Amino acid sequence: MKFKKLSMILSALMVATLFAGCGSSTSSKEGETDEEAATSATEETVLKIAALDGGRGVEHWNKLAEKFEESHEGVTVELTAASNLEEIIRPQIQGGNVPDLIYLATGRPEALTETFINEQALHDLTNVMNMTVPGEDVTVKDKILPGFLETSSTAPYGDGKVYLAPLFYSPTGLFYNKGLFEEKGYEVPKTWDEFFALGDKAKSEGIYLFAYPTAGYFDSVMPAMLAASGGIEAFNKAMNYEEGFWTSDDATRVLEIIAKLKDYTEPSVVANANGDNFKKNQQLILDNKALFIPNGDWLPSEMEDAPRADGFEWGFSAYPAFEDGGDMYSYNYFEQMYIPADAANTSLAEEFMAYMYSDEAVGIIAELGKSVVPVEGAIDIASKYLDDLQIEMLSVYDNGAKPVMGGFAATEPVEGLVWNDSYILIIDSIMNGTKTVEDWQTALTSASDKLREAIIK
Repeated sequence: MKFKKLSMILSALMVATLFAGCGSSTSSKEGETDEEAATSATEETVLKIAALDGGRGVEHWNKLAEKFEESHEGVTVELTAASNLEEIIRPQIQGGNVPDLIYLATGRPEALTETFINEQALHDLTNVMNMTVPGEDVTVKDKILPGFLETSSTAPYGDGKVYLAPLFYSPTGLFYNKGLFEEKGYEVPKTWDEFFALGDKAKSEGIYLFAYPTAGYFDSVMPAMLAASGGIEAFNKAMNYEEGFWTSDDATRVLEIIAKLKDYTEPSVVANANGDNFKKNQQLILDNKALFIPNGDWLPSEMEDAPRADGFEWGFSAYPAFEDGGDMYSYNYFEQMYIPADAANTSLAEEFMAYMYSDEAVGIIAELGKSVVPVEGAIDIASKYLDDLQIEMLSVYDNGAKPVMGGFAATEPVEGLVWNDSYILIIDSIMNGTKTVEDWQTALTSASDKLREAIIK
């Protein structure tokens, strides 16, 4: 049945209402012949796109939709953009109104994209990867930068096929106020020992070492720390739920460092670490009340209109190493777009997705969204639209940091288990002292044992 997969998705999301039907805006009406339906579809086709309205805004999506309509006569792009996108599209899906293309990254608390992955409710993008980029002489897969199509974040099932297309990539790391560091004579720490030593010094001057927007932002902190602790091998063990990993030396020292941050974190952070108040935590950096905050390239534009201390200037660093001379890592975060398996207009959605990798689209995204698409030549196209900080961030791997990217192995749903609860959302409880590292390891081990048995093979 067409909506079987989406029924499972909604069940996993604890949506109890039954589907209203299996139709869509472009499906044949009752009593209408196939020929009439085809004629109607040719005359007017609606491509439904659902996009997260986050720190990158939506102006570029509006322009992209406009350009696509210009090159596709009879096509109207219906854009749904919202910061609470999951709440908007969930009832739409429930009613049989499935978006044709969704831009929504993994790692969000609602885990809607992860549910699509785990329910195997994604459209195979092989055809898109083999398409020629509109107006160019290169295929999509050959234009996308090396490595992006071989991660579990894009090819989650290990079958050599891509199901989620990479979009808007950026190194992630620690943001700070360069002006404050220059004023105080602080140096950006290269190791965790130096990091906490700086925290002690700053605290004596009334400044806390650390803040975080929400616990969910540790989804980019943890991979970098795991890789720094035990190399990419340690990161891969975690991503594949390897037995006993979370009590290993490599994992334990990562968890202990995060727990140590409890005594260096500005006191109001945990109470404000939610979707309504996270900007208050980000404001702590602008007010010189905390030194560092983990984040991505959307942070400066997200806080563009916020007040700030005199002399404020954004700075960026990879995460510290564990030993002198050790490797510093930055998680190369990229967001994804995908086509639901039950989308009504998959062919048209494929065309739009291929267009997203064109030089024209890359330029629009850079100019209006201040973001970079992971394709050859993107930085050259985008550089005239980016500020010095973004260029500094994109150069982090040229300046000695090592990249890590990818995500967890896809699994079948495990009833009653939400991985992020044990993986990173528990950090709020670590920070307020209601959970210990041992509690965290127990939760991680228990969840990993269940998910390891459910890995999709």
